[in-house]
Amino acid sequence: MVVLQGSGFDEGSRGVAGVSRVPGHGSDTFGNLVIFAGVLFSAAFTGLIWLASDRLQAITHLPDQGASWYFWILPEPTFWSRTTAWGFYASHQIAQWALIYHAQVRVRKYTRGLHPVNVAALGINALFIALHFVQTHVWYDGLAQDVSIWSALGSVAILLIWVLLMENNRRGLFFAKPLPFSRRLIQFARKYHGYYFSWAIVYTFWYHPMEATSGHLIGFFYMFLLMVQGSLFLTRMHVNRWWMVFLEVTVLVHGAIVAYWQETGIWPMFAFGFATMFIVTQMHGLGLSRIARAGIGGVYIAAMALVYADRGLAQLNEVVRIPTIDYLGVVLLAGILWVVMKLATRTHADALDTASGTTGTA
Repeated sequence: MVVLQGSGFDEGSRGVAGVSRVPGHGSDTFGNLVIFAGVLFSAAFTGLIWLASDRLQAITHLPDQGASWYFWILPEPTFWSRTTAWGFYASHQIAQWALIYHAQVRVRKYTRGLHPVNVAALGINALFIALHFVQTHVWYDGLAQDVSIWSALGSVAILLIWVLLMENNRRGLFFAKPLPFSRRLIQFARKYHGYYFSWAIVYTFWYHPMEATSGHLIGFFYMFLLMVQGSLFLTRMHVNRWWMVFLEVTVLVHGAIVAYWQETGIWPMFAFGFATMFIVTQMHGLGLSRIARAGIGGVYIAAMALVYADRGLAQLNEVVRIPTIDYLGVVLLAGILWVVMKLATRTHADALDTASGTTGTA
């Protein structure tokens, strides 16, 4: 379940139970239209960023200083560049968290259509996308002026690892075989993932100015898609497995293209690393036949053989770098969430004991 920036409810591995029908919006066709409209908006706004990019050519930048340096910042930030970046980010973040909390406490039902809170989430995200565009062209700087590039990259990496953990019991982690995590842990990860996912998406979105390099354009398009998904909590669209896997796999395209245009020579690490994740884990949640999976696997092997025949077999270790990090990350994240879950359970139990003791004394 790629419940990216969602409400945190656990719909379970058997589908959505207790779906309420909204008059006029009770079919999956409506849901597909909503997703299509979201993709269309994302593509159109990405095009607007590209069309308006000439206005940013006059911005001067400091020389590149290495892998940890983010190039697209003002040489000398101003009061307003910093205030607008952090102010709009904080407003966007608080609004998203408030909507997630409202959905958890007040809505609590899945629908085939849209709840009013979904419409509000879509509208708020669209508003802040437009604000970010204006903010870039007037004051330019994003959050990158004050925080490390690794914080933005790491936040999204953890998000993708969190998805692997949440999906473990449904599609497995290794060729449909799950790791033995407890159902309670998976439910805990699902219940509270929305707050983290919201932060990772909104923080990364405001980290960058709306520049028009290939990496920025693909990255913003991906962020827009994640915001669409994050606005559809408690709906059938939110748990459409093809849409969810599309969002997971899009990072392959983004990572590979950005690496290719940077001319670092490591684009196969991203292309085949994330492709390996799809072959080993993600495609097993789509209900594909054994023949279809074998065919996809054959294309994967043929493409890898073609690339590494020229690149050299000594470089094949690139293919397993990202999967190794992600799979180890799942185990590490599961351990961290288990500790947090135990502490939260103990704190809640202590609070109940204290309340019970106070009542008994009274």
